[in-house]
Amino acid sequence: QVQPVESGGGLVQVGGSLRLSCAASGGTFARHIVGWFRQAPGKSREFVAAISWGADTTTYADSVKGRFTITRDNAKDTVYLYMNNLKSEDTAVYSCALTPSWKGIQGDVNEYRNWGQGTQVTVSS
Repeated sequence: QVQPVESGGGLVQVGGSLRLSCAASGGTFARHIVGWFRQAPGKSREFVAAISWGADTTTYADSVKGRFTITRDNAKDTVYLYMNNLKSEDTAVYSCALTPSWKGIQGDVNEYRNWGQGTQVTVSS
């Protein structure tokens, strides 16, 4: 069963940038939508962005629109999250997960499976 593996997190100052990666391990992301989610301490997991299998459709949470960009390289079975103009409220553990393409691109956390272990992003002021 495919397992997403996240990387690229770290400590960055307000206004800085990071690129997160979500790579497939033990399988492939083929015919799946891949979503990025985040969870801050004491808060529930929230949707960040998602991308379709063909990379022709993306969707973003309002809180990150214009600052974050999701892309995917199917040849490498990897999805990226480019995060620019980071804010302190972006501090969280970022995880990726999959949902079958037939379900349609969406941000419902309950529709996603095969969660990765997450990568910590800390934005300092």
